[in-house]
Amino acid sequence: MIVSIIVAGFALLILLEVPVAFAIGAVAIAGVWAKPELPFSVVTQNTIIGINSFVYIAIPMFILAGSLMEHGGIARRLVALAQALVGSLRGGLGMSVVISEMFFSGISGSTVADVSAISSMLVPGMKRAGYPPEYAVSIVSAASAMGTLIPPCNLMVVLGAIANVSVAALFFAGFIPALVLAVVLMLTLFIQAIRQGLPAGDRASWLRLRTALIDSLIALGMPVIVFGGILGGVATPTEAASLAVFYAFIVAVFVYREIKLTEIPGLLLETAVVSGTVMLLIGLASILAYLFAVEQIPQTVAEVMVAAAVPASVFLIITAIIFIVLGALLEGIPAALIFVPILLPLAEQLNVDPLHFLIIVVAAMGIGTFLPPVGMGLLIACGVAQTSMSRVAGPMMTFVLVLSAGTLILIFAPWLTTVLPVTLLDYRAR
Repeated sequence: MIVSIIVAGFALLILLEVPVAFAIGAVAIAGVWAKPELPFSVVTQNTIIGINSFVYIAIPMFILAGSLMEHGGIARRLVALAQALVGSLRGGLGMSVVISEMFFSGISGSTVADVSAISSMLVPGMKRAGYPPEYAVSIVSAASAMGTLIPPCNLMVVLGAIANVSVAALFFAGFIPALVLAVVLMLTLFIQAIRQGLPAGDRASWLRLRTALIDSLIALGMPVIVFGGILGGVATPTEAASLAVFYAFIVAVFVYREIKLTEIPGLLLETAVVSGTVMLLIGLASILAYLFAVEQIPQTVAEVMVAAAVPASVFLIITAIIFIVLGALLEGIPAALIFVPILLPLAEQLNVDPLHFLIIVVAAMGIGTFLPPVGMGLLIACGVAQTSMSRVAGPMMTFVLVLSAGTLILIFAPWLTTVLPVTLLDYRAR
């Protein structure tokens, strides 16, 4: 009964275009009202408990670091380095988008920041080089979908708190899966460039590469600080996020001098608004998670799956499909807050390593965020490039299929996820 009220009410509110946070809050409160035995205080208690985690302090820190990067010249220098590395290859301009995303996403922690920055910097140049606008947008979107796996990632921070898994282990677990998807994307771009007759970029030059590398050395210092601090055991992910903000501030304001001190309050306000939205989602979704637990939804789902004798690999494929769809409809964090607590116990019963399960969730969410025609990330990319969703949907679906194939590789090769945490952090894989 309660679940029916929640599902029907949420679907209706989303169709009426009510903001996701308010839709979640409304159905959660309705669910509590529908159970007279529950005191209404569970609404406030679970909202506060849901956001009362030291780990979540990393979220506004990474958002602010990404904003400082985008406006402070750090992202532009990383893009120039990526173009120097692969820009001379056939389809190299598209490949440079993938490399740029790997650099930028590894510091910004925000998919919205990624797609906004990369679109504004690279799509105009791709158009001038002969790339159709819709193709250029689809490349940026596919690269950003892959970039969700590259730490730091705000979704990983939330998942770590939900599943009681080390955020540092999740961060390191994402590296090799991201590399697998990046290689798959770059091979696809190379084949497409040959078929479409797209030109190679300027001839490779050691001078150009050296110049770009020297110019970006300071920018590359940020991931060294973030992951070096975590790996060295001198900083937690939250503390590393604070270091990233401090480093980005010094570089953007005093080294590159592309941000004035008078602009800082605006960036702080922007960070506060985005962070407030995320934390509101987390708090309200915690009420739903509590209601599902009271109704024993996780146990029911687990019993059905176990009775059907679903193998672990099939369960992960089903999980990926579910979160691709949810990633398009709900965005990453609210979908994870609602559905990961339902599916995680089943993953544990099937002896699926929690890291492996969560990385598949992140990969699927990344694809869903750019799934035509409703993926929020794809809508942002279309807006920045001033092109329509109807034109982008066709080429983007090719990349959705390619990324889905890459996710299948990750599903059937769990060691790709666990090898770095086991080697570097002494994580005990199942």
